[in-house]
Amino acid sequence: MGQSTLFIVATPIGNLEDISYRAARVLAEVDLVAAEDTRRTGMLLKHLGVDTPMRALHDHNESRAAAGLLDIVEKGGAVALVSDAGTPLISDPGYRLVSLARERGLAVQAVPGPSALTTALSVCGLPTDRFTFEGFLSAKPAARSKQLAALAHEPRTMVFFESSHRIQDALAAMAKVFGADRPAALCRELTKTFETVLDGTLETITEKVNADPDQRKGEFVVVIAGAPDAPDADLAQALQLATALAEHLPTSQAARIAANLTNTKRKTIYEALTD
Repeated sequence: MGQSTLFIVATPIGNLEDISYRAARVLAEVDLVAAEDTRRTGMLLKHLGVDTPMRALHDHNESRAAAGLLDIVEKGGAVALVSDAGTPLISDPGYRLVSLARERGLAVQAVPGPSALTTALSVCGLPTDRFTFEGFLSAKPAARSKQLAALAHEPRTMVFFESSHRIQDALAAMAKVFGADRPAALCRELTKTFETVLDGTLETITEKVNADPDQRKGEFVVVIAGAPDAPDADLAQALQLATALAEHLPTSQAARIAANLTNTKRKTIYEALTD
C-alpha cells in the first residue's frame, strides 16, 4: 500500500458482509482512520479485527481538522477517510478534506464500494441511463417546495435521501409538485434485515407508507421518474432562475424577472413555482 496517501474508503450501508477485501486491508494498514462517528466506525473495525487509531472528522470540525490529518499524509503517512456508511462525500463529510489534499498536491485514492445512491438505482426499476442526485431536501416546508418546483420538469430520473421523521411530508410534497401519478420507488433500509422497495406511483407509495408504520422507519432513498414531457431549454433555465430569485423576492416578482430575462411566459413560470 502506498504511503503519503489519503484513501477514500467506502464501507457497508448495512450488511457488514459488503465490505471489500481491499477496504478491510486498507483500514488495517493505514496509520489513522478519519471517521464521521468514531463509535460507529469502531464497531466496524472491531468486526474486522482491526485496531487502527481513529480521529473524528464530521461536519462540525472538518474545516479545522483537515489540515492536521493532511499533515500526517504529507509526512509520509496514510490516512483513510470513512463516513458512517457508504461512500464518503455522497451527502457525507469529506469535501473540504479532499479539496485541500488536492490543493496541497497529495495523493488521493478511492477504495470503491457500497453506495445507497447506486444501490437504489440498481433495484428501483426506473431508467438509470441518466439521473440527477439531489441528496437531502430542506427540512423547512417552504424551502423544500421551492427545491422541488425547480425540478418539476427535470427529464432525468431523480434520487433523494430522506429520514424517517420527514418521509411522509416529503412524499406528500413530491406528489403535489410532480403529480400523484408520477412513477417512483421508495427504497428503505437497503441491505439491512428489514429492507423493502415499494414501487408504483407517488400516490400508491404514499398510501402504503401512511398505512403501515413499519414503512416509516429507517433510512430512505426516494427515486422518481423524470418528467415525461420536459420543457425546452429556455423554460428550464427560466425555472432555475425564478427559483433562485424566489428565495429573496415574492414569487410573482421572481417569475416576472425570470420571464424578462428568458424567452418564456411569466404565467408559465409562475404556475410552475406555485403548483
